[in-house]
Amino acid sequence: MQNGTRLAAVDLGSNSFRLEIGRLDHGQIHRTEYLKETVRQGNGLDADRNLTLEAMQRGWDCLARFGERLAGFKRTQVRAVATQTLREARNREEFLANAHKILGFSIDVISGQEEARLIYQGVAHMLPQSEERRLVVDIGGRSTEMIVGKGLEARTMESYRVGSVAWSMKYFSDGQFSPRAFEMAEIAAKAVLDEAVNAYHSGTWDIAYGSSGTIGAVSDVLAAAGWSPGVVTREGLDWLLERLLKAQSADRLKLDGIKDDRRAVIGGGVSVLRAVFDLLGIEQMEAAQGALRHGVLYDLLDREQDLTDLRSTSVQRLASKFNADAVQAQRVSRVSMHLFQMACTGVPRAEPERYQRKLEWAAQLHEIGSQISHSDYHKHGAYILDNADAPGFALPELHRLGLLVLGHRGKLRKLEADFEDRVFVQQLLCLRLAVILCHARRDPDLKDLRLESVAEPGRLFVLNCRPGWAEAFPQSAYLLQEEVLAWQKTPWTLIVSGL
Repeated sequence: MQNGTRLAAVDLGSNSFRLEIGRLDHGQIHRTEYLKETVRQGNGLDADRNLTLEAMQRGWDCLARFGERLAGFKRTQVRAVATQTLREARNREEFLANAHKILGFSIDVISGQEEARLIYQGVAHMLPQSEERRLVVDIGGRSTEMIVGKGLEARTMESYRVGSVAWSMKYFSDGQFSPRAFEMAEIAAKAVLDEAVNAYHSGTWDIAYGSSGTIGAVSDVLAAAGWSPGVVTREGLDWLLERLLKAQSADRLKLDGIKDDRRAVIGGGVSVLRAVFDLLGIEQMEAAQGALRHGVLYDLLDREQDLTDLRSTSVQRLASKFNADAVQAQRVSRVSMHLFQMACTGVPRAEPERYQRKLEWAAQLHEIGSQISHSDYHKHGAYILDNADAPGFALPELHRLGLLVLGHRGKLRKLEADFEDRVFVQQLLCLRLAVILCHARRDPDLKDLRLESVAEPGRLFVLNCRPGWAEAFPQSAYLLQEEVLAWQKTPWTLIVSGL
């Protein structure tokens, strides 16, 4: 990206939605605008884990305001991510479908580990480079992320389902602060976080940093009371707990430095933070400037270059872990991308490389399920991708990749995919054709083989073969005839001429 390019990150958190806009300057992103709204979507999950209409409307209203501010931004300049509340919500697709239209940009629901990785990236980019081992803790509304890393590399990361909103609703639902409520909240938080002790104990890091949310709020309160700015200590937490207990309720709480949107969730946040301090043996924690949204901004830069796109590394790692045939994967990849380039109709002009890269990833991973069982290996491969920890990927991206792997062979009518999505259909067709042409596990003869996307009617693909090709490759010709029949069960038509 060129210097001066504007970039934007939207963070749909459980407590607040945030919009960070920055300008690229020689590899660094400098803030030009920051917007935050307390949406408290985490409060809107009912007993069946569905978002209430009121909670969805609060989110949509906020995104409408953010969307107005993002008018004029290109798709490659904006990324929106959603975290724990939308990971949990059973009706998230209902919310996201409307949210996408309102915001004007797609919204990625990211896994807990991916959230942790991006948080670390955001914190690390805002700190001086050093050799120190860093523990980064982010207590959000419904989840807490912990990461140990060095420099810009996150080495150990995890997300735990405990947060300020969830704990406030559960243990301080009436807004009352009592010793018993804090005791129960801390015990429950330790029960969830107990497995973190081995990976994040004090011997694994040199300095502890707290990112965003609860830790930033506690740091502000302590600084306003005369404690060292930007630092949370064990003594400071004890002092803050005494003040909360003295106030007896969130409504009566009068503390300099606390914002109104934090009052309702301060009880849950403090109880979780105290549990983290106790479990990991933390004496003091520095409040970091970086957060999830900053990590998203820097990740946007990496995604523009294949060499630094972490998703490519994740694909290679998965292919290696499941012992996929690398030679065959590269063969299928080359052929599928060759076909895709010939039939690029309907792909936005500025984005063919992005779609080719994702097709290449699907080709590299199309046989990973074979390590489990050769029978129905495409189904096993799709399952792996739907459940894998793949740094750099959002959950919808992995699912779409899994659909390509699932659909690269077999019946199409049972594939639960959007056949109105022309780009996906072209990716799927090119992958299936490449697998057919490479069925003998050797480089196919592609001379004079052309794939066209016919404009009228709009759902027609034609694969042209040279005279004599079918006689030279009878098995391939037979498989292509079967492929024509498979596409007849979809809204699309494939014609193979020259057979």
